[in-house]
Parts: sequence; structure tokens; C-alpha cells
Amino acid sequence: MTNFDRACQLLETVLTGDGRRQIVHEASGSRNGRALHDLRDAMRANVLKAGGRRMDFDSFVTEYDRRTRADGFHVLHDWDGKADDVNAETIPVDVANYLIDRHGDAPVDPIVLAILLDYYFMHLLALLTLRIWDAGDANANLDRVEHLRAALQGPGGSGQPFAANAETLLLIATAHFEIQERGYQALLEKVATLDEDHRSNIALGHAASIGCHLRFGFEATYGRDTVVMRDDNVADYPWLRFAVTTLIEEYSRRRADAVAEGILNGLSADVKAFVNTPPFGDLFHAHEDELLQAFERFRPSERTYSPLSFFFNFSHNVVKGTIVDALVRGSPWNVTLNDLLTGLPCEGASGPRQALATTLMGHARRNPDRIRGQLMPVIVYDPRAGRQAYGIAMRKLREAG
Repeated sequence: MTNFDRACQLLETVLTGDGRRQIVHEASGSRNGRALHDLRDAMRANVLKAGGRRMDFDSFVTEYDRRTRADGFHVLHDWDGKADDVNAETIPVDVANYLIDRHGDAPVDPIVLAILLDYYFMHLLALLTLRIWDAGDANANLDRVEHLRAALQGPGGSGQPFAANAETLLLIATAHFEIQERGYQALLEKVATLDEDHRSNIALGHAASIGCHLRFGFEATYGRDTVVMRDDNVADYPWLRFAVTTLIEEYSRRRADAVAEGILNGLSADVKAFVNTPPFGDLFHAHEDELLQAFERFRPSERTYSPLSFFFNFSHNVVKGTIVDALVRGSPWNVTLNDLLTGLPCEGASGPRQALATTLMGHARRNPDRIRGQLMPVIVYDPRAGRQAYGIAMRKLREAG
């Protein structure tokens, strides 16, 4: 049995049974005011207890984190821009510390503990997605992570979803700021070895996410200078090329709206980088009239949610912001990262996707980052800017015809 098999078995034990409920129940019954502290300390050690059982996740977490760092990714740790270094604490522990600072010794609702615990396990599953190539069949290994993701978001947990599939956990795992970007090309080469279905899922998430990321950078970081944006995103462009090319190949096989939307989302930040460059350009021009007509269905408006109106620096921060808001409110959001990256099915402006996007923008405005000497929110939902981005993209696509 491989280390990956053992890790999956251990996680399956707690995610598919009543282990999480027991962990939350026992933490809630801890001495006054210590529930968050106790759960924080357990997550820090990667050792949790439930019903007299001791579950030692550190048996694989430390080793997998070491290997993944060697590959160039800090899945469990965020970047501290002020300290100019990787945080010492893991992301779930950082969030727990934030809650401890807010709550003090006040009693904590069990749903808060449940959401925080699920957020911890989401990071362990995200870490697993980068180890699927270590031994055995990578496709089968990714399917096992998908089984665990479904269990995590199933009835035994908090009710807080994170991602629609395991491929999106891989996106979340790698959507951090990395001071050295050496790991992205090697990972892309590994992704190319996966089967068609897994590659398509990865492409759909990455096309939309990188589109949102680059549209943010174009406006906020690069002063609307495409050349500077390309030069500063040497890791993103190969991934975006893979994503839009994979999607247009799939579109040539099946005319799915979700695939057309993903192509548009990916192209939206920088049409000229791809539209006349093979192999994407050849396939685009072969289906140009049909695609341009399909793209018209995704024009942003004030009346419906559109991912083209959503701009952010990193996907991981979108997930983190969602969870922190859910923890502060004491109620989960029934919205995944994937939901925010699509307008399908169509949802009115008062729906949960736009409510979450505007909520995250509100938090970002209250806690801006300094970019090019100015304080700016790093998550924005703006239908007017979305319409502008759509208009520019469509004009450039027609000019390229």
C-alpha cells in the first residue's frame, strides 16, 4: 500500500463517518472559552481526537508538505506580503487565530467549529491533489480525492462547500503567491498526462480563474499595459494557453455552453495572446462565427451574475474570504469557487453568487492592499467593468477574424 493509499484511507475514515461531528462535539464541550484554542492546537499538530480515537494526519501531512514545497508550492501556508516571507502557521491555523482574537473566551457556536474543521480538511485534500503522480495511476488517484471531496461536502460536515470537483482543489492548492514560480511548468507537464475528462475539468476552472486574475492585474497592477502583464505572468500564460486550447478542442467535439463560456472567460484579459496563435487560433477561426454568437449569451448585465464582472488577485483568497465571512456570520455560504467562475445556470442579481461576490468586495475594500502606491481592494465585483472587459474582448476577436 502506498503512502497515498494510507492517507486516503485515514481521511475517508473521518470524512465518511461521524468523526467530524464527534470532533466538534468534544471541542464544544471543552473547558470554558477553550473550544477554538483546542481545535486550533489539534489542527496545528495535525492530530485530532474523536470518540476516544486518535487520528494522526501528521503521518502524511508533514512529508507531503515537504515534498510539495520542494516542487515549488506552499499549499498549506500563505504568503505574508508585509513580512515578505511565507507564514509560519498554516492557513487554517491562521484563520483560527483570527477567530480567537475576535471571540476571546466567549462561547463559540458549534457551526463555527464545523466550518473551520472542514476548511482544515479541504487543505489536506488540496495537498493530496499535488501528490497523485507520486505512485500508481494518477487518474485513479485523482478520482479518490474526488470521492473524499464529495464526502467532505456531504451530510457529515458543516454544509460549507468549497469546490465542485477535485480538479478545482488543485487550482486552489496552487493559486497562491509564490516568490519562485518554478513549479508551475513542471506541474503543467504532469497535468498533460491525465485523461481527457480530468484535463477538461482542470481547463475549465483555470480558464475562468486566470481570466479573473489577469483582468484584475490589467486594471490594478499593470496600469492597463498588456506587455507588462505578460512579462510579469510567465507562469500563468502557459496554463491559460493549455486551458483555452483544451476547451476549444472540447468545443469542437461538443457545443456546450459551459465550454464556450470558459473560452470567453480565459480570453477576456488578453485576446491577442491567443487568437492568432496555433493551435488555439486555428481551431478558433474554424468555429469563429459560431463561437462569437455563443459569446453573446454571456454579455454581463446588472440583472444577472457574470464572472466577467468578477476580478481578484488569487483564487485562494476568494475561498479564504468566503470561509472567514461564513465563520464570522456563523452560517455557511452555499456557493463554491466554481459557482463564482460561471454565470450558468443564469442567476439574478439578488442571488447567492452575486451576494457573496459583493460581500467579498466589501471586505476587500475595508482591508485594501497597496498596489502601485495606491490602496486597492483585491476582490472586486463590478458589472460596469465586466461589460467593458466583454466589449473590448469581443471587438478584438472580431478584428482578428
